Amino acid sequence: MPAAAAPIISSVQKLVLYETRARYFLVGSNHAETKYHVLKIDRTEPKDLVIIDDRIAGFSNMLVATVWNPFSHVYTQQEVRELLGRLDLGNRTKMGQKGSSGLFRAVSAFGVVGFVRFLEGYYIVLITKRRKMADIGGHAIYKVEDTNMIYIPNDSVRITHPDEARYLRIFQNVDLSSNFYFSYSYDLSHSLQYNLTVLRMPLEMLKSETTQTRQESFDIFEDEGLITQGGSGVFGISSEPYMKYVWNGELLDIIKNTVHRDWLLYIIHGFCGQSKLLIYGRPVYVTLIARRSSKFAGTRFLKRGANCEGDVANEVETEQILCDASVMSFTAGSYSSYVQVRGSVPLYWSQDISTMMPKPPITLDQADPFAHVAALHFDQMLQRFGSPIIILNLVKEREKRKHERILSEELVAAVTYLNQFLPPEHTIIYIPWDMAKYTKSKLCNVLDRLNVIAESVVKKTGFFVNRPDSYCSILRPDEKLFEELYEDHGDTLSLQYGGSQLVHRVKTYRKIAPWTQHSKDIMQTLSRYYSNAFSDADRQDSINLFLGVFHPTEGKPHLWELPTDFYLHHKNTMRLLPTRRSYTYWWTPEVIKHLPLPYDEVICAANLKKLIVKKFHKYEEEIDIHNEFFRPYELSSFDDTFCLAMTSSARDFMPKTVGIDPSPFTVRKPDETGKSVLGNKSNREEAVLQRKTAASAPPPPSEEAVSSSSEDDSGTDREEEGSVSQRSTPVKMTDTGDSTKVTENVVQPMKEVYGINLSDGLSEEDLSIYSRFVQLGQSQHKQDKSSQQLCSRCPDGVIKLTPISAFSQDNIYEVQPPRVDRKSTEIFQAHIQASQGIMQPLGKEDTSMYREYIRNRYL
Repeated sequence: MPAAAAPIISSVQKLVLYETRARYFLVGSNHAETKYHVLKIDRTEPKDLVIIDDRIAGFSNMLVATVWNPFSHVYTQQEVRELLGRLDLGNRTKMGQKGSSGLFRAVSAFGVVGFVRFLEGYYIVLITKRRKMADIGGHAIYKVEDTNMIYIPNDSVRITHPDEARYLRIFQNVDLSSNFYFSYSYDLSHSLQYNLTVLRMPLEMLKSETTQTRQESFDIFEDEGLITQGGSGVFGISSEPYMKYVWNGELLDIIKNTVHRDWLLYIIHGFCGQSKLLIYGRPVYVTLIARRSSKFAGTRFLKRGANCEGDVANEVETEQILCDASVMSFTAGSYSSYVQVRGSVPLYWSQDISTMMPKPPITLDQADPFAHVAALHFDQMLQRFGSPIIILNLVKEREKRKHERILSEELVAAVTYLNQFLPPEHTIIYIPWDMAKYTKSKLCNVLDRLNVIAESVVKKTGFFVNRPDSYCSILRPDEKLFEELYEDHGDTLSLQYGGSQLVHRVKTYRKIAPWTQHSKDIMQTLSRYYSNAFSDADRQDSINLFLGVFHPTEGKPHLWELPTDFYLHHKNTMRLLPTRRSYTYWWTPEVIKHLPLPYDEVICAANLKKLIVKKFHKYEEEIDIHNEFFRPYELSSFDDTFCLAMTSSARDFMPKTVGIDPSPFTVRKPDETGKSVLGNKSNREEAVLQRKTAASAPPPPSEEAVSSSSEDDSGTDREEEGSVSQRSTPVKMTDTGDSTKVTENVVQPMKEVYGINLSDGLSEEDLSIYSRFVQLGQSQHKQDKSSQQLCSRCPDGVIKLTPISAFSQDNIYEVQPPRVDRKSTEIFQAHIQASQGIMQPLGKEDTSMYREYIRNRYL
């Protein structure tokens, strides 16, 4: 890697809102509670929002901030306590009165969603509950579980309006506890490829960026060991979010240029799921992130086509990320990702839902002979993803009456027109495939055909891998982990978009679904029809108000009085557009120059302006992801860690006889199933208890020993009960006549347990795979002559691997002492001398580390 760079971790992760009659004080701290920031919110203004981010001067000389303040004052815990104590004392009704408090603790939170105003004063929206959903390279992704909306102005200055309550109800119809996600250190609005590309910027670029912001800060230790060559400085990088996928951008816009950037917590809407896949015992995290676009967003039938800016309706960007969970680092770990986008056909079209038909007729609203709106849309795609762009069109092509075929014909004409001006190597690839036709056919397997298309697409586009030594393999056809992850993804997005879960599932397309699944499909269709007919209009109003598409204004029509929201989403109907683009050179000039690379990832002046680069000491908390992930300063339970709670291929998709706990220290219960009892909390707690006690439990007695103990006195019985309670699985008492029946229940068929019958002969393919696995294990250790002779007799199909490392043959008779390098020996000798009172002089790095500790703790 050219430079040592790391994402900047937000220092505002825990918030407490304090209240007085005239002010709100929002105190934010990092997770370790070593650094604090304070916001002052005025409550005496009835309709204006006055927010003051505390500067170095403190509260004595505060002014309203009008420019961005990247270096606000950082408090210690003791300073914040003293500040709150002074505020409490100064806001009491009578000086010296101890019975009443002048400062009240209103609410605790984990982030600020934003500020919103309707017809009265401003509200503040806070995240009060969160839940960890995924982990990417040690960077946690949280789901919003609950929020709190607080009115800012005091009741004494509040100017009431009769329609305020209705706007508040419409705004709260957007359930923020339903599939909204955020992260304190990972940019969810960008893809993994973009986030890792930013961290690989050349060293010269990073130095030039830090010189622009260094004059605005003051650090008494900045010149020692940080800027000099060979120092321990690390570049911290934070990028501007891609606002297309940010859903609270309008709510944070009013404070964006006033407060420190750590107060700005951007959230996305869509889906986030993660599962653990074990490959020969090595954990691989499979993460699925779906980002719904906030541009031209809405419900199913009310938002179709595209707006005048090229944003298509209900666009969703889905990214599949694979990472090696055994290495927690963006620089040393292994990551790969693939992105696909789903959206409406980029044309001016709509459907009239006033006819109360299951399939409303499709109407082309505007003629677009030069494919202007499609050109804007594909220009966005080229800028974000590069080339090639591949369109997979699944709409119907053969219909008795033209319905969906209207869109296919117009899309083909638009793509053909745009392609004639693009360079041949960067043309848009169009793949039509009538999925409904192949689904009804009994001769064609839909999923097999889709696999062929997907394989050809991936070969053309490629996928992102951050390491050159990547390995590709085909997934097993019976892998349920991916199937369930994608079905959860489809159900979640379908509920947001269409009002029901998926109508057709993977089992439906495989034609192996039971009859009960077909009845469920019918019920989902009816649910979707009801939602589209009766509740979509209210949901669309809520989305328009939440995203800031509509701003309530005194003296103008209210949101519920508008006959349509067409004019809100198409700005060209309200004002004259600037100069139109060329009909032939329809792309952005800078974008076409760097293809096939996406322009957003090109290192240029325009993209560098979107980055915030700052140099940190390598032990500072803002870039220390190890400290952020493991949190050594707090007590945590091993059984409550996120990596054990997530879906795992070894636990949830194992054979039934293994049970719910994959620990090797747990005695198995043959009557347990893996996933069927996973949701049972008591069973999960029992499994944890088994794992804790199995190691220390005495071995279970034989049947004869248990039978003979029944003849003893009561004291012996109580003692025996105590020993049984310590075992993870009690021994079941049976009669002699039932011994055969017990044996039948315990001893499971080999085919059911392992999936194969080991007594059968192995096929040539299985034998070859096993031989390769043996070769792989042998290559990790030093081979003697006998092993080399064994390798020479291997079949021709076995890959000959050259060992890249060798280890000494330690055994129970002979142990070779490890070799210690010179630096380790010096450290050990210095440690021995320190115990004798002989201290070594401190080095430059140690001095810098100590001063950094003093600065963070006391200054």
